[in-house]
Amino acid sequence: MSLALITALGAGTVRARRRLRALPVLPAATGATLLPRPAGWYLITAPGVEADAATFLAACAYADRQGLQVLDLIPADLPAEQALGLLRLVDPAGYPQDRLAEGRGAGYAVLVAEAVLDRAGSGDWAATAPRTRSELLALVRRLKEFAPAATGLAVAPGLRSGPAGRPTDRAGELRAQGLPPGPLAGAQLAGLAALAAGCVRQGRWGAPAALLYWLQPYAVLGGRRGPLRPADLGRATAGRPWHSLRTALRTATSTDTTTADPRPNGGTAPAPDPAAAYRAELAAGTDRFLEARRCDCPWCGSEQLAVRVRVPDLLQGKPGLFVLERCGDCGHVFQNPRLTPEGLDFYYRDFYDGRGGEGAGTVFGRLGESYRLRAEMVRPYAPPAGPASWLDVGTGHGHFCNAARAVWPDTRFDGLDMGEGVRAAELRGWADTGYQGQFPEFAAKLAGQYEVVSMFHYLEHTRDPLTELDTAATVLAPGGHLVIELPDPESRMARLLGPAWLPWFQPQHQHLMPAANLREALADRGFTVLAEEHGPAHQGNDFFGAVALTVTRLAPDPHSPWAAGTTPGRRALRHAVRAASLPCFVAAAGLDTLRSVVARLTDGGNAYRMLARKDEG
Repeated sequence: MSLALITALGAGTVRARRRLRALPVLPAATGATLLPRPAGWYLITAPGVEADAATFLAACAYADRQGLQVLDLIPADLPAEQALGLLRLVDPAGYPQDRLAEGRGAGYAVLVAEAVLDRAGSGDWAATAPRTRSELLALVRRLKEFAPAATGLAVAPGLRSGPAGRPTDRAGELRAQGLPPGPLAGAQLAGLAALAAGCVRQGRWGAPAALLYWLQPYAVLGGRRGPLRPADLGRATAGRPWHSLRTALRTATSTDTTTADPRPNGGTAPAPDPAAAYRAELAAGTDRFLEARRCDCPWCGSEQLAVRVRVPDLLQGKPGLFVLERCGDCGHVFQNPRLTPEGLDFYYRDFYDGRGGEGAGTVFGRLGESYRLRAEMVRPYAPPAGPASWLDVGTGHGHFCNAARAVWPDTRFDGLDMGEGVRAAELRGWADTGYQGQFPEFAAKLAGQYEVVSMFHYLEHTRDPLTELDTAATVLAPGGHLVIELPDPESRMARLLGPAWLPWFQPQHQHLMPAANLREALADRGFTVLAEEHGPAHQGNDFFGAVALTVTRLAPDPHSPWAAGTTPGRRALRHAVRAASLPCFVAAAGLDTLRSVVARLTDGGNAYRMLARKDEG
């Protein structure tokens, strides 16, 4: 354990030093007070922080040169622990070009273009200063969504950090950045306990690991040439173990569960009680959300059906049990009995939006490499400048459209989805046009308009995938391309992990079709399959997902609005299960890494990707 800790601490120290050297520094602005105020820029500061005219003008000039619309200004005397935290979250070298990176900053001052403030609905921030540092951190996070490839950060030598903030502020600041205070504080406490245990046991690596942790602030931030000069570096280094313990305990026991709202007067309207609404719906039971069981396969019509797996809702822990059956003739797997439209609405609620919206957005934002590979799949068959038009069906919050612009900057990316997220994607500029509704409803309106249509992990969610394929054939222009990615029900992991295999994804996934079935359906609709990938489409989450689903099964969240209620016993059980699962998550992450390597070498994983061309004539 001590060896692992010292390895992790050493790697983290080297990474932080590298990132520190990559931090840009604003050049001095001479004669700044004599120059006119640049138009179209606003400088928003946290309480107690003041920026002089020279800093403002230097920041405006730097942003103009770099093509930035949002620039977070880092005080040169940024407190040591805050500096280390920022360097853990942000790689300055790649941050401005990373369209999916979450907005991060020091939380003291941010320069924003007026146009971005207006589109983000935060224009009043120019006149209304943030009430807390947490609100400024939340604002930067939101602004990055509206300037995904035009947001940066830089050290402002003339800016001072002012009050460092109380230790109890940390929980709110973490929440404002979309980070969970409880689990992070728990992980920090576990790390401190491991360091202490290593010293007590007097192992070979115990004392060096503890010493490296103790001296890490000075190892990263010490020296005269660095862009940051924390005024508290000596104190932060000398008292780090006690300061870290105190901060972690206060963060873990914080009772403030509010999230900073980055909009003016945000969060002031009273919200309806979601628990009461769920209680009213559940009072009538969940059987009404299911249709009658069908006796034949929806893909081929065979009556040779067998139960593949029975799975409760392990995604959110809502009541209900769901059955997936497999056709003995064609291998199609489908939910039987399937959910009604009202049932789908009930089980989708608070997953991609509402209570779970932020978490879903965070997960989608971490799939940058997958998005790039999906966009690159059409390259051998597309014009050099890329396809002119691309419709992403089931786009969700528009993350693929946003990321794919880095691959095809001249392509018009439109998105279609049932949820409100597609409207937000259009507002942010991630999608040029957002269509909200069912795909077949737009068949006539969009007929023949697109060179590429993509369906990434979409078909398995639909009630009638064959109708969806018909619509794709209608919407595509002759010679256009259809790209589809799906879970592979023939994956070996499905048999090994059983109900804990994440791609079953019950109760959301209605159909899981083998690749052979999809190839045949595409051929029937006038498509020629050009490429099929299994290993590159693999998602490395089999074991990690199995642990997460098992944790939900053993100890559902007692605070969820659909839960039976929270009691001290339920809270204690959840904490105990989560604590016991930590080493399981670590082991699962390692197994998933190994599994991903094997999947790519053998071209066999838990998903597959298919590219087909609509034949002309």
